[in-house]
Amino acid sequence: MKILVLDSGPLGKLAHPKAKPEISDWFEARILSGDRLIIPEICDYEVRRELLRAGLHESVSRLDSLKLSLEFLPIRAQSMLLAADLWAKVRNAGMPTAPDLALDGDVIVAAQTLDAFKSAIVVTDNPKHISRFVDAREYFDIG
Repeated sequence: MKILVLDSGPLGKLAHPKAKPEISDWFEARILSGDRLIIPEICDYEVRRELLRAGLHESVSRLDSLKLSLEFLPIRAQSMLLAADLWAKVRNAGMPTAPDLALDGDVIVAAQTLDAFKSAIVVTDNPKHISRFVDAREYFDIG
């Protein structure tokens, strides 16, 4: 059993009413294998705000269904403290993951994952940034 933390990209794809078969099949296979699929609060926020802005109500309903059927990981104060520390360290090392004034959801996802789990994989479209902190892979690289 793997613990799979869904970043905004894959979560948004799963929320789409006509999700591509590749990700739908992957998702179903993960459920059938008994893997734990986690929705971090920061990713729910990132996906939800764009769906609401675009008026994609069916996708919002699908996101709500995913949130009820999978595990939801609320943001804890401890996670945000860790995120601030990680953010400062990568900037001081000259390896920022987002523009200086950005909230930097990638760092928050990584911090939430590190704070909640001993071993987890962040499922993302952008493993380059998140893998600086935690194991991060694209969904098709996770079997």
